Amino acid sequence: MAIKHTLNGKSAMLMSDTVLLQEEVNPLISAALAQGLEIGAVHNHFFYEEPRIFYMHIHGLGTPAELATKFAAALKDSKLLPANQPKLGASATPVQPGNNATPGAGPPTGKELFDLPALDAVVKYKGTVNGPTYKYTVGRDDLHPMMMGTEMTAAIGLNSWAAFAGKQDDAHIAGDIAMLEHEVNPVIKTLRANNLEVVAVHNHMLFDQPRMMFLHYYGRGPAAQLAAGFRAALDQLGKGKAQGMRGMEGMRH
Repeated sequence: MAIKHTLNGKSAMLMSDTVLLQEEVNPLISAALAQGLEIGAVHNHFFYEEPRIFYMHIHGLGTPAELATKFAAALKDSKLLPANQPKLGASATPVQPGNNATPGAGPPTGKELFDLPALDAVVKYKGTVNGPTYKYTVGRDDLHPMMMGTEMTAAIGLNSWAAFAGKQDDAHIAGDIAMLEHEVNPVIKTLRANNLEVVAVHNHMLFDQPRMMFLHYYGRGPAAQLAAGFRAALDQLGKGKAQGMRGMEGMRH
C-alpha cells in the first residue's frame, strides 16, 4: 500500500496491491467499498501455485490519515487484519536476559545463490537482495502518467519488475511489465521468443492517462537466460507507435 499527495497538494491518493486467497477476494471488495474506497483490478500473478492466489488493487482519495484508516478498517472488517495485533516495534519473541549465544549461520541469500554482477550486466540495472530472492524494479522514466490528479511513479506501482528465486543454474523468474497499449503485443512476442510464459495481461489502475497495461510472466531455467528475456522485454518499451490503432483508423476512411 502506498499513499502519495496529488499535484495540487490538497489531497492524497492511496494505491494498494493486496495478496489474497480466493475466498478472501469478495469480503475485501465489500469492506473496501463500505469504506469509500474503489477497486481498480482483481487478477492473478502466477500459474501452478497452491493454494490459488489473487491480487487486488484498491485506490482512494483523501488525507493520508483518512486513507490509512480506511484501508486498515477494510482489512479488519474483511477479517484479513487480526483484531488484536502486537504493537508496532514489539518483539514477537521476548529476548531472554543472559542469553548471549551467537545465532548460527542462516540459510543462503540471493547474494550467495546468484551471480549478481553477471545478472546486473545482462539486465543493465542493479537489483535488491531480499532473503533468498533477487529482485529488479524498473520505473518508466520516459512516461509521466497521471491518475486522479497524481503522477504515477515507480514507488506507487508504475514499474516493471523481475524476481529471481532458486539458484543460478536452476532459477525461477516472475515479474511484471508496465506497458502502453501499443507495447503489449511486442512485449508478449518477445517474452514468448525467450521461452517465458505470459501469465496475465490487465490493468492495475482506473482513470490513468495515458492508459497503462500490466503483464505478468513466469519462467524457469538458467538465471542468465531468464534475465536476458526480461531485458529483451524492457527493450520493447519506449519505442514504436500505436501502429495497430493507426491501421484501424485507416480502415474507417
